[in-house]
Amino acid sequence: MVPDQQRLSIDERSNLVAYLDGELNDAESRRIATKLTQSLTARREVEALQKTWDLLDLLPKPKASEDFTARTMTVATQQPDNLVGTMATDIVRRIGVVLTCLALAAVLFGVGYFFVLRLLPNPTARLARDLPIAESLDEYRDVGTFRFLELLDQASEFN
Repeated sequence: MVPDQQRLSIDERSNLVAYLDGELNDAESRRIATKLTQSLTARREVEALQKTWDLLDLLPKPKASEDFTARTMTVATQQPDNLVGTMATDIVRRIGVVLTCLALAAVLFGVGYFFVLRLLPNPTARLARDLPIAESLDEYRDVGTFRFLELLDQASEFN
C-alpha cells in the first residue's frame, strides 16, 4: 500500500482520542504522529474525528434537576448500610452452606464406616476361625479322601 494512503490500525484508532487529548505515552504518541505525517488518509481520519468532537460541543448540555443532588446523596448514604447488610447476609448464607456440607459429609462418613464395619465380611475373622484347619492342612492332605475318614469314624478303636 502506498505510504500516503495508509489507514490507522485498530489499535491506533482506539488510542486516537487519547492521542488528541495528550494522554498517550511517548512511544505510542510518536508512532501515531509519524503515521499522521506520512499518510494523508490517516490525517483525514483524525480530522473527521476532530470535527465530530467539535460538533458534540455544539449540542445542548442537559441540566440536572434541582433535587438531583439531594436524591444522589440519599442514595449514597443509604447504600453502604444496605451493602453491609447484603454482605453480612451473604456471609451467613455461605457459612450455612459450608456447615451443611460438613454435616452431610460427616453423616455419609458414618454410614460408610458402619457399612464397612458391620455389613461386609471381616477377612481377619475368617482367618482366625480357620486357623486350626490351616495348622493341620498338611495332615489333611495326607489323608486323601473322605472315605478314609469315615472308616476311621466307624472303627471301634476310636469310639
